[in-house]
Amino acid sequence: MSERFDVVVVGAGVSGASLAWYLKRRGVGRVLLTERDKPASGGTGKSAAIVRQHYSTPLMARLARASLDVFQEQAKAVGFEQVGYLFLVPPGQAKTAQTNMAMQRTVGVETEWLEPAALKAKVGDWLNMDGVGGATFEPKGGYADPVRTTETMVANFKKLGGEFRERTPVRGLIRKGDRVTGLTTDAGDIEAGTVVNASGPWSIMLAASANIEMQMRAIREQDTVWEARAGRPVPSHSISNAVDATYLRPLGGNRYVVGRGFPKEYFDCDPYNYKQTAEDDFVAEVQRRLTMRFPTMEGAKLVDAYAALYDVTVDWYPYVGPRAGLQGYADFSGGSGHGFKIAPAIASELADWILDGKAKPDFARLSYDRIAKKDVFAGSYGGNRG
Repeated sequence: MSERFDVVVVGAGVSGASLAWYLKRRGVGRVLLTERDKPASGGTGKSAAIVRQHYSTPLMARLARASLDVFQEQAKAVGFEQVGYLFLVPPGQAKTAQTNMAMQRTVGVETEWLEPAALKAKVGDWLNMDGVGGATFEPKGGYADPVRTTETMVANFKKLGGEFRERTPVRGLIRKGDRVTGLTTDAGDIEAGTVVNASGPWSIMLAASANIEMQMRAIREQDTVWEARAGRPVPSHSISNAVDATYLRPLGGNRYVVGRGFPKEYFDCDPYNYKQTAEDDFVAEVQRRLTMRFPTMEGAKLVDAYAALYDVTVDWYPYVGPRAGLQGYADFSGGSGHGFKIAPAIASELADWILDGKAKPDFARLSYDRIAKKDVFAGSYGGNRG
């Protein structure tokens, strides 16, 4: 005899863990969170975990704003450091950035524009101003620890009576006609009123097991960690750098995660079998861009270089919510490299959608149904900059 749950969430990255917690907060009876390995063992665990609110659509800006409240409330537990967030833009994007900032303020985002002179006065000698047209600055931005964040969500979920099973791979969904009724694991079948596919890059295969369409790419994403020389002025903020297509965020101890941002070449991979170390030419190019823009990082020591995964949708916005014509199923995947910072707010609204059967009009647009409707999102900057 199979087990029965009201909701089963598949995948304990930051998305699935947050959703499981919010479902229990909303009073759902039996909720199961499953994970093929351990919490944050997929893309979440290697996320740069920058917390920012700079987006070019009101939906994403308000979700990022709402998530910030969660990071602030849980700051100690999730390792949230409110060091501020800078978005460096070239002259050609200055007006776009300022237009987006005006929109962001309407949903409560605290942000300011820094002309080049003001930016230089703020940061000092560690920034090379060549080609920089200005920057947005969010004093309440920063970064969090992605593993601690996810583990905190799981712990909160369990405290409310939720059941978490790690090292429990889900082998497939069980579908009967137009309804998903449960899932299959090595330990047996599990029945569910609703199954939420929060499996990141593995969502593609899980959906396919029940003949559910999923237009999404599993992308190999490389990152590096550098340790700056002691005694030099170095960045203290999380930084998105649209001038050189890089990003940087502090790790503490004079160490930084540094990666390449959009635009760049993206490489599809098999999420079950991909190279988890970075390429030498990638490391060299990151080092070149890092030291050119941040001269005081010259001589920094390479500490680590690795590869993780992005689950990239057709428009770089996540797939969230139920689908028309299919009962008992909901998506929560496709973070596309910027899903960490918005996951808590999405989880909150998705929990309401699952329980009430309806969502705010702008949030409902995140459903995968937008593909068939040809109602995809378009950001101002392209890619995962939003």
